[in-house]
Amino acid sequence: MTMTATTVQEIQLEQVSMRYRTDASEVLALQQVSLNIGRGEFVSLLGPSGCGKTTLLRIMADLLQPSEGSVTVAGKSAREARLAQKYGIVFQSPVLYDWRKVKTNITLPLELMGVKKADRERKAAELLELVGLEKFRDKYPWQLSGGMQQRVAIARALAMEPEILLMDEPFSALDEFSRERLNEELLSIWSKVGSTVVFVTHSIPEAVFLSDRVFVLSPHPGRLSAVVEIPLPRPRTQEMRNGPEFFGLIAKIRDSFEGV
Repeated sequence: MTMTATTVQEIQLEQVSMRYRTDASEVLALQQVSLNIGRGEFVSLLGPSGCGKTTLLRIMADLLQPSEGSVTVAGKSAREARLAQKYGIVFQSPVLYDWRKVKTNITLPLELMGVKKADRERKAAELLELVGLEKFRDKYPWQLSGGMQQRVAIARALAMEPEILLMDEPFSALDEFSRERLNEELLSIWSKVGSTVVFVTHSIPEAVFLSDRVFVLSPHPGRLSAVVEIPLPRPRTQEMRNGPEFFGLIAKIRDSFEGV
């Protein structure tokens, strides 16, 4: 998906800055970040450690309040969007409950919302099929690999059918082989559910493989250094990782970093 003048805008950030106050000083984490994300778009927030990627994602999710600037989601405030349950969030760690089976970990948000058991069961079956874990519905998280645990976390985030999926380096703890496989699986899931995805990563190849556009953040304090379009055709394949266009996009992004 490429942003055009007619693309419906889902998320808009205007001059967002974030300052953290400590006993001795004030730390500027983000500096005047402005960006637009289109509905149904897959974008990555990319940058070195400490550049404010996660802070920016948490501001979008209304988990943090910016020191300056504004966030709107489909014309509403981030708080209104959160209360309307427009977000699904996947964190770096799966954050699953070891005493609950895979199925009931996935349906936890539905239980909290008072959804009837029959409807929860139906939704769990759909999501387990979506993430390829039908055979593991009655297993516990500790019986699964790290990649499978993250697929459970993704399914749980999708349980409420969110319009926006926010993902904070969900595959960073995995080996490279598992990570690349889950990149493909995530794109397959995204193609079926159609959510807008904001994906935080510090891996340039991962950002190129997944994204429609990559927002490149500078080192601390985080500023928007560049917005790089990724014109690779979809569906994306592992073979694309070996092509000259893929390597050219990696080089383009690497060259766009400020202060590196």
